[in-house]
Amino acid sequence: MKSDHRIRAVMLDWAGTTVDHGSLAPVFALQTLFSKHGIELSRENARKDMGLAKRDHIRAILGLLGVRSQWRLLHGTDPEETNVETLFDEFSPLQLEIIAQHSQLLPGVAETVAAWKDRSLRIGSSTGYTREMLSAVMARAAQAGFSPDASVCPDEAGGGRPYPWMLMRNAQLLDAYPPSLCVKIGDTISDIEEGRNAGMWTIGITRTGNLIGLDADQWAELPEAEKQSRLAAAERQFIDAGADFIAEDIPACDKILLQIEDRLQRSKNGLDA
Repeated sequence: MKSDHRIRAVMLDWAGTTVDHGSLAPVFALQTLFSKHGIELSRENARKDMGLAKRDHIRAILGLLGVRSQWRLLHGTDPEETNVETLFDEFSPLQLEIIAQHSQLLPGVAETVAAWKDRSLRIGSSTGYTREMLSAVMARAAQAGFSPDASVCPDEAGGGRPYPWMLMRNAQLLDAYPPSLCVKIGDTISDIEEGRNAGMWTIGITRTGNLIGLDADQWAELPEAEKQSRLAAAERQFIDAGADFIAEDIPACDKILLQIEDRLQRSKNGLDA
């Protein structure tokens, strides 16, 4: 009989959570893509809707006032759905090229996830990448010692974040239920929305992720006061989005999983969570 106070599965994001410190690969690819069309895309605007399926992300960028204005100036009309499809088709090879340079496994991920598997936790994953893009990321991660038990892309589940479908498909593949015994970990607001919509616990990742957006070297060069300020700002955004917990990176999530199980046990025993 399954215990009703033990976590059954952890669902992980990829860029900014398990690989690619600062989630740089999608930003560089999007900036390169729009630059080819004469559009200057800031890092802030590239990151604004990070975590969405890439076609949806491109659509969201085209909807930004500054981008629409540039597009109108260049083309004489507002961007249309056909432009979304054209840009998405061009984006895929760009992203594949850049992924090869920016998909290093983050420190401690392989060891932490291996320990979770030793505790019989099942490991799923969801992403904004297509399967072709994710396959390249997964191959590199596997070489470094990390392979989830399941992975689902937006087109395989009927939609991307913030919809819960990728997480629900992961849960089905992993035979992990109910969702209240599953945890979603990710570095974007859409990750948190996805987890909440799926009825799972959520953990927002700060230091290695999209909300801070720095590679490991850039982060290391910051003064300590600046680091704390940026961590606090990212934490506030996750709190506002409804995240249950916040951690700097994947290894820091280990103690949080234990806290969740303690709360589940206390709730089972009729104690305050």
